[in-house]
Amino acid sequence: MTSTTVINTEGLSKSYGKTQALRHLNLEIMRGEFFGFLGPNGAGKTTTIKILSGQMKPFGGKAEVLGVDVTHAIEVKRVIGIVPETVFLPSFLTVEEYLGFVCSIRKVSESRIDFWLDFTELGEERGTLCKDLSLGMKQKVSFSQAFIHEPRLVFLDEPFADVDPLMQNKMKGFLKTYVGGGGTIFLSTHILEIAEKLCSRVAIIDRGEIARMGVISDIVGEGHDLEEVFLTLVKKNG
Repeated sequence: MTSTTVINTEGLSKSYGKTQALRHLNLEIMRGEFFGFLGPNGAGKTTTIKILSGQMKPFGGKAEVLGVDVTHAIEVKRVIGIVPETVFLPSFLTVEEYLGFVCSIRKVSESRIDFWLDFTELGEERGTLCKDLSLGMKQKVSFSQAFIHEPRLVFLDEPFADVDPLMQNKMKGFLKTYVGGGGTIFLSTHILEIAEKLCSRVAIIDRGEIARMGVISDIVGEGHDLEEVFLTLVKKNG
């Protein structure tokens, strides 16, 4: 693992009973990459993110994130940001209270809250209880908490869900700037058009195995788009 490698997995495997969710997954993701992790439902995307973000232990193999073994869950969670597939916010904290809590846990100044309330256009909702937010608003709060401590690596699992096109465009612009400044994104999404526009490299996973991995321009060359390549690979393995 080099000094510029932020994610490294070797033979990563995970089972749920008799179901093999991941089969000897090998990944190496470098600093400054916008990496897309694509696949159909049940392919192993969320399981991979949960393992790499310290939420779940692998069955076999090993993985490091920013030089930290993923089995050291607390240390991993300390150095990353994550927008999970399902957003859970504390019901009886307001938006401002929740982001303040995150700042306290992350040991950063609460002065960053105003930036994110402005960015997500939630300034008028700062005193609203999280339980009373719409799904789109909850997603914007989740996006804010993932970046508020300015981590070097962020995992995004369907970050654009329930967010309107205008905010999606704003979020995409932020992500491009973040990666341009040396940050690293690990993006799992079903929106292949977004992945094709944003990602520098992608892996297509199906049934727990990598079906194809490479630079976007190579994968979608010769007149194909990412959706066509994706559907061909997934159907071939079906």
